[in-house]
Amino acid sequence: MIREDIRNIAIIAHVDHGKTTLVDEMLKQSGIFRENQQVQERVMDSGDIERERGITILAKNTAVRYGSTKINIIDTPGHADFGGEVERVLKMVDGVILLVDAFEGPMPQTRFVLRKALELGHKAIVVINKIDRADARPQEVVDECIDLLIDLEASDEQLDCPFLFASSRKGTCTDDLSKPGTDLKPLFEAILRYVPAPQGSEEGGMQMLISTIDYNDYVGRIGIGRVERGVIRKNMSVMRSSYGSEEPPVHEKVGVLYAFEGLTRVEVEEATVGDIVAVAGAPDLSIGDTLCDPENVEPLPFVRISEPTMVVTFSVNDSPFAGRDGKYVTSRHLRARLMRELQTDVSLRVEDGSTTDQFRVSGRGELHLTVLIETMRRQGYEFQVSKPEVLYREIDGKKCEPMEKLVVDVPEESMGAVIEKLGRRRGQLLDVAGRGRVRLTFSVPTRGLFGYRSEFLTDTRGEGIMSSIFDGYEPFKGDIPLRAYGSLVAFETGEALTYGLFYAQDRGEMFIVPGDKVYAGMIVGANTRPGDIELNVCKAKHLTSIRNSAGAEEAMRLKPVRPMTLERALEFISDDELVEITPHFIRMRKRILDSTQRMRANRK
Repeated sequence: MIREDIRNIAIIAHVDHGKTTLVDEMLKQSGIFRENQQVQERVMDSGDIERERGITILAKNTAVRYGSTKINIIDTPGHADFGGEVERVLKMVDGVILLVDAFEGPMPQTRFVLRKALELGHKAIVVINKIDRADARPQEVVDECIDLLIDLEASDEQLDCPFLFASSRKGTCTDDLSKPGTDLKPLFEAILRYVPAPQGSEEGGMQMLISTIDYNDYVGRIGIGRVERGVIRKNMSVMRSSYGSEEPPVHEKVGVLYAFEGLTRVEVEEATVGDIVAVAGAPDLSIGDTLCDPENVEPLPFVRISEPTMVVTFSVNDSPFAGRDGKYVTSRHLRARLMRELQTDVSLRVEDGSTTDQFRVSGRGELHLTVLIETMRRQGYEFQVSKPEVLYREIDGKKCEPMEKLVVDVPEESMGAVIEKLGRRRGQLLDVAGRGRVRLTFSVPTRGLFGYRSEFLTDTRGEGIMSSIFDGYEPFKGDIPLRAYGSLVAFETGEALTYGLFYAQDRGEMFIVPGDKVYAGMIVGANTRPGDIELNVCKAKHLTSIRNSAGAEEAMRLKPVRPMTLERALEFISDDELVEITPHFIRMRKRILDSTQRMRANRK
């Protein structure tokens, strides 16, 4: 059975190459919205953090109609840390749209997601986006894409892919650069022509592989997947099984069945081969499960998700200000929330720590973990996190560490500083390309990138762009010099005052302003030299009746303070420090708050 009335595609690309904007235009031009309807930009980025950061974090499903054909579209994340989302949703589709920036060309994440798509046998439609940029170089980027396909060992059929040129922002597309496009019709036509129609048998019992999990307060867990065989119906009895699992199949009932139409889910009575649908009613449904006909239980294999490379320790907040700001503060709350996250994030791992109040949380990278932390603090959780560490492996008896392929675009005058800094961090320069604006490719240990982003922006005067992707494990590269500065630590608990901060700011960069509450052992600034210094930022001016002869005292001017973000805090702290996370505050502190005990511990 071949379903000519359906096409299933995923849009894949490097971060910021315009995937979500393109989906916006596809929705608009397919007639999903009313003519006078107000539609926000990047309508698929529904989460607050996604909209604030301008990135897609979770893969999202939508569907448009083009003529008599329904096109199911999956908008995928572009950042390498959320590659697990891309890997699993590729099982639901028959082809991909590969979006490539007309100036930047193929980037590390482009290579990663395209390799995964080609391994699954998918055909790609290559769309060179942002051709309206002043510095666009579409023809050169086409050659780079062909080189990439050859490098990834694409088959002859996959190499024979169409190339389109688009401007997502304008909603135009063309297959010929000499003829400007007026709409996205060439893209829709290419999807119908080049993406294979889903096929399968209606006989042999129902099979549906769950690739994504959603949650709704009214119907509970919702499993999203594609019907691979047979017909699934509302209120149908099914068996839930997992490929390779020793646990016996479990009986479930399909409560509600949803199909996707535009941005909404529509209740349907049944779905057949090739349909991407959402199923509610099975409370223990997990990613990778297969729903099967009770008479013919055959679970489908699920894509192997890449392992985490980084770990942080979450622990219960035990600072003097604990419990003042958060709603959920106990280890029970923390454990329940982390376990809930495991149900929807296949790239995450959670283990018990050395004490009952600690949990080791492993993820794909710094952004992956910081998005989880930021989400939890917005939900009212209060906790502490340690400095991120890389996960080492032993391969052939050697200690190996995760490596990153780092691509940086920098002005030519900044090239020397970047190469020197990354050289100190055990980075190896692999390639240099371009003039005026130079693209450098490095192989760097993952731990070598900790704390580097802020230095990179300073060295390139804010003009540099850097992106990296996991590039396998290699033998341990040796020690990397620790940070060249210490911390300024509060001496006592109280409220920071202008007088105390004025005389403390000469020691380094301050992180707090007058009126901020501090406690003994809290980090209030960065020392300009190695080693920690204790300061009394709560010091008040001694009041007397004596004034200077001029009758007016010098105004105490404080240097501007950069707000401390979560990423900056995690980059800043060292092994003996923690970041305290609450719904409204991000503070840094020493693990050992007491000054005397800290000195004893440092002597050992």
